[in-house]
Amino acid sequence: MTAPNPPLLQRTPLFEQIQAQGARMTEFAGWEMPVQFAGVLQEHQAVRQQAGMFDISHMGKFHLRGGNLIGQLQGLVPSDLSRLLPGQAQYTVLLNPQAGIMDDLIVYYQGENHLGEQQCLLIVNAATTAKDHAWFMAHLDQSQVVLEDVSVHTALIAVQGPQATTLLQTLVKEDLTHLPAFAHVTGTILGQRGFLARTGYTGEDGFEVMVDPQIAAQLWQALLAAGVTPCGLGARDTLRLEAAMALYGQDINGTTTPLEAGLGWLVHLSTKGDFIGRSILEQQKQGGVQRQLVGLQMQGRNIARHDYPVLAAGTVVGTVTSGTLSPTLGYPIALAYVPSTLAQPGRVLEIAIRGKPYPATVVKRPFYRRP
Repeated sequence: MTAPNPPLLQRTPLFEQIQAQGARMTEFAGWEMPVQFAGVLQEHQAVRQQAGMFDISHMGKFHLRGGNLIGQLQGLVPSDLSRLLPGQAQYTVLLNPQAGIMDDLIVYYQGENHLGEQQCLLIVNAATTAKDHAWFMAHLDQSQVVLEDVSVHTALIAVQGPQATTLLQTLVKEDLTHLPAFAHVTGTILGQRGFLARTGYTGEDGFEVMVDPQIAAQLWQALLAAGVTPCGLGARDTLRLEAAMALYGQDINGTTTPLEAGLGWLVHLSTKGDFIGRSILEQQKQGGVQRQLVGLQMQGRNIARHDYPVLAAGTVVGTVTSGTLSPTLGYPIALAYVPSTLAQPGRVLEIAIRGKPYPATVVKRPFYRRP
């Protein structure tokens, strides 16, 4: 009996361009994606010091419109979206009834169209696109809201780093310098209409640029010519971890609440009405959480990895969710869930690495903050 063929991986509009540059490819959330080009360390340093670009076209992208769209979305997230003005965005989370995080996403409010309908672009994680789509279809009034999945009809490139705005500006008609963080605009890129948002997942300044797949390769090539370094998922992970940005499926999931994950700033209980998971968050806000996601700095050179046990006085008390050797800081860092009683900065715990305990100190997050 022959083994079944493995499922075909999806490819982004930039796949051929990236493959031609010699990128090492890997499977990620059902997509064939670049893990590195010249090397993770080089790419990481390019973003911290100059500018790097990432193909993130695999991420889910939904266009929504409807007369009371914001009002309906309010019932699905803990953040107060009514505060958004056209051209503003909110990082937030989708919650299940237990206040567990189903996904983290960004809501870009685009104002009203000529019919008076409110419009939003939602960008979600690649691995959860189908699940999120089903959740929205089940919880939004489809007689009032139209949801269009444009994930495979668009290309998305993140341009990140201290020089990102300057280099991207050479290809964009509109002035980008005045746009604050989490602002977005529909602009003209290489003479074509595109979407630009001052958002990212690296801890640096930069933009995420959405364009028609037909000009994606041209834009990638133009950015390359402007001096932007191509980067893969490896550097994207070390950059986001230094900035202590949560990775869905590792640091946050359906069993972790935003208050446990250090995302309390997304929870606006006092300014909005009911939403899925609210009662659980109210209880946690009042009584406190039993565990917290903390930053850890290893005292030696050993690296704590996902799922390694965290020990206190020889007893397992928690679990590492992410860990790496920080290229910028030069020492190993990690995120882990530990009991709230052990979450104070300065507390020394231990990580079990191949059965042997190694000391790690609880530190404030983020590990790295841009100058």
